[in-house]
Amino acid sequence: MISLNWVKDYIDLENEDLHELAVKVTKAGVNVEKVVDSRIENLVIGEVLECVDHPDSDHLHVCQVNIGEKTTQIVCGAPNIKAEMYVIVAKVGCELPGDFKIKKSKIRGVESFGMICSLQELGLEKKYVPEEYAEGIYYFVKDVKPGDNPLEKLYFEDDVIELGLTPNRSDLLSMLG
Repeated sequence: MISLNWVKDYIDLENEDLHELAVKVTKAGVNVEKVVDSRIENLVIGEVLECVDHPDSDHLHVCQVNIGEKTTQIVCGAPNIKAEMYVIVAKVGCELPGDFKIKKSKIRGVESFGMICSLQELGLEKKYVPEEYAEGIYYFVKDVKPGDNPLEKLYFEDDVIELGLTPNRSDLLSMLG
């Protein structure tokens, strides 16, 4: 696997389309097996302004969340959610890994306009999630502001090209190769 953020330290890829680059690499004699684009549209950092218990549930919460351009209501079931947290918000229209589309919905009679996300919901395997976030949502403890790109702040914004290497290409068994 090749991290394009790492490759950018050596080659200017500013105007390269990811899929065209994969075709060029394949034409150069290295089989590209998969292209992983990490971008997720409509994903922002939100500040939980208010978090109250859902009137019709013992485990859900109704949150008022500042997502930068406005404040929106989101129903959340995470046990660790509380006011004054900076969290990852998938806005209406966002498509999370696994073709999970975020829509406006009613959850037990209360409208919800998005989803507060865990790291697993962004596609990170559970074994890589820090223990304090394993059973709930991820929250930022460093300087962030509502509306920021959470993937950028987590250093997750990276495209990856997965190569199919053969034994005769030992020159490609390292990143510099």
